Amino acid sequence: MPTMKRVITLANNADSLLISNISGRVATIKFEFSQLRAPIIQAPMAGGLNTPLLASAVCNAGGVGSFGFAYTSAEKISQDLLDTKVLTAGPVNANFFIFQPVEMPSKQVIADAVTALSGFSLDDDYALTIPAPPFFPDITQQLEAIWALPPAILTFHFGIPSPAIIQAAHSRNISVGITATNVEEALAIVKSGADFIVAQGVEAGGHRGTFNAVGEDSELPTEQLVRDLVKATPLPVVAAGGIMSGQDINRVLDLGAVAAQMGTGFLCCDEAGTPPSYRAMLLSDEARSAQFTRGFSGRRAQGISNRFMAFMDNKPTLPFPIQNSLTGPIRKIAARSGNVEFQSLWAGRSYAKTRAMPVKRLMQVLREEMNDDR
Repeated sequence: MPTMKRVITLANNADSLLISNISGRVATIKFEFSQLRAPIIQAPMAGGLNTPLLASAVCNAGGVGSFGFAYTSAEKISQDLLDTKVLTAGPVNANFFIFQPVEMPSKQVIADAVTALSGFSLDDDYALTIPAPPFFPDITQQLEAIWALPPAILTFHFGIPSPAIIQAAHSRNISVGITATNVEEALAIVKSGADFIVAQGVEAGGHRGTFNAVGEDSELPTEQLVRDLVKATPLPVVAAGGIMSGQDINRVLDLGAVAAQMGTGFLCCDEAGTPPSYRAMLLSDEARSAQFTRGFSGRRAQGISNRFMAFMDNKPTLPFPIQNSLTGPIRKIAARSGNVEFQSLWAGRSYAKTRAMPVKRLMQVLREEMNDDR
């Protein structure tokens, strides 16, 4: 039989998925992946990398635009969602971390962690301040902004939210997705009542979505994980990790994924909030590998290797996200001065394939690559 050709077409504007009533409140129509003109989700990335311009441009090109709201205040969440809704009627994804309860370790562990971070040669002096509780935002307060301005999609990383959160999302016709890195996590997601699974392969940049921050990581490649989850679960599977081209998208769709999630691939788009020095490293001809580290946040995350990561290898760290707060001054000074050796340059293993162009053009290129691959 002849091979069927998948043809992807992109419109200038995504189909409207939002209805505004007279009061100005917005209600969502239940999102389905079949509504997408392009099976592409721009990955949620915390720290200002996602912007209303980036998310809306992806939506208007037929995909899903996302925000990583892990550390974001309810006020900023509301503003970002409002700004984005002015620019697009397409499906927006709001992502949150499921933080686990954490306690400050012993004085000796704290002292060792502080000592490990002392004495770096930076352009400015820095002071390391031991964080005080609460160590992470209250997700209940954060989600108040979501319930007031419901996006099409709500996703979670590091675990499963409470049944009450999933029920509250479903009562507003918000689709819920949760990250899995293995079959065991995926089966738990099925039981939770979520609508789809994000299969995060080991190639993905940023924090690993493992439910257990200190447990063993199976480190499954994206394609193997997609195969496993499509076979083991009834839920739609979104593939994430190492996807940089139309050919990559076709491969995961052929394995049964309903869409591909791309983060690194969008970091050098004009609309992204990526700092200039970070962009330069993504586009550099210098051969640096992508590696995992706990040094920045206390949890395994993958990025472009640098001096900080090398120095912190096997050094003591505080638990996540206390370590993330502790290293904040170092990362801010490095970003301000363009010093890439002390920034958290989160990126996937295929970051060398990153392309610098506007979102609209990147989405067109991906479409062309998908069609030419058939």
